[in-house]
Amino acid sequence: MPPTDVTALIRTELPRLTGSLRKVGELILEDPAAVTHCSAAELGRRTGTSQATVTRFCRAVGLDSYQHLLIALARERGRGEVSDWGTAEIGSDISPDDDLERVVAVVGSADLRAVQQTIDRIDLDALERAAQAVARARRVDVYGVGGSGAVALETEVRLFRIGCAVRGWNEVHAAATSAALLTPADVAIGISHSGSTRETIEPFELAGERGATTVAITADPRSPLARAADVRLISASSETSFRTGSIGARHSVLVLIDCLYVRVAQLSYTRASASLTLTGHIAGQHAVTSRRTR
Repeated sequence: MPPTDVTALIRTELPRLTGSLRKVGELILEDPAAVTHCSAAELGRRTGTSQATVTRFCRAVGLDSYQHLLIALARERGRGEVSDWGTAEIGSDISPDDDLERVVAVVGSADLRAVQQTIDRIDLDALERAAQAVARARRVDVYGVGGSGAVALETEVRLFRIGCAVRGWNEVHAAATSAALLTPADVAIGISHSGSTRETIEPFELAGERGATTVAITADPRSPLARAADVRLISASSETSFRTGSIGARHSVLVLIDCLYVRVAQLSYTRASASLTLTGHIAGQHAVTSRRTR
């Protein structure tokens, strides 16, 4: 886990935590800068827990130690202060009275941060394995519902354009029917921000049972979708007021899709180039030419 991604990691893990562990996570997210100046014992006192609870929290979210947490928070703060999108953290809250300039600043900052966090945490080996599987696949299924359903269809558009036999499915019965017909020569891609969406997991698991290579794209590396996958690609979220869950993660997921798409095009260069050549003129032929009026 890259050190600049620790608050995103805590935010992802928080719904799974309960009781005293959740209290520690909530305080860290509330004021991460202040936590960097706390000892584990002091953070325990502030949360009404204990030093041992703070240590257990770190392990629960996948960190080696409290020292690891402090280093990661400090580096994340430093990156935010010198980032390309501003000289200081803008925050993610938008009130009904905020002007449009602040809305644009908050949304832009959040999206840029999520994209960078996603790039920082990309597992290149996993991305390569996913691309290799898609490039040689007889058929590719992509499953997603709700906001992730739109991304599934966008994935279909990209891969179809370079000659892949691909179909995006956002209805569970149709997805399950397709999954039942897959073989070890095929690939199934499941897209879910939470990684816990039953309508996506069901056909995804069925595809795996049929022997297809399964690729999960999710923000939660410990989710049921991720656990069921042969390959996992992890996105970050860019949540703000009015944009939570998969809506806040849309840009970072599309970054992963684009990286996968371009790598597949490289690996199937002859087919991809021929497909792009054969289809490149179509959009131009359907453009409406405006007429000048006097």
